[in-house]
Amino acid sequence: MKKDIHPDYHMIKVQMTDGTVFETRSVWGKEGDTLQLDIDPTVHPAWTGGKSQLLDAGGQVARFNKRFGGLTLGKK
Repeated sequence: MKKDIHPDYHMIKVQMTDGTVFETRSVWGKEGDTLQLDIDPTVHPAWTGGKSQLLDAGGQVARFNKRFGGLTLGKK
């Protein structure tokens, strides 16, 4: 293996949003640094099964339905 081409791989602490801390190896930061997460699997809807919502910014859906609501794909 070539020397001096790989980043420094060391132990860091990762702090979750609920305050729990675990140690892992990483190339982030320096030895002993703490990485504080803003989003993690305990709070993100992708992991917690949160509901998705349709946000109608500025009536875009209503405007689309007004413009194209009468169109059909079938024959008359």
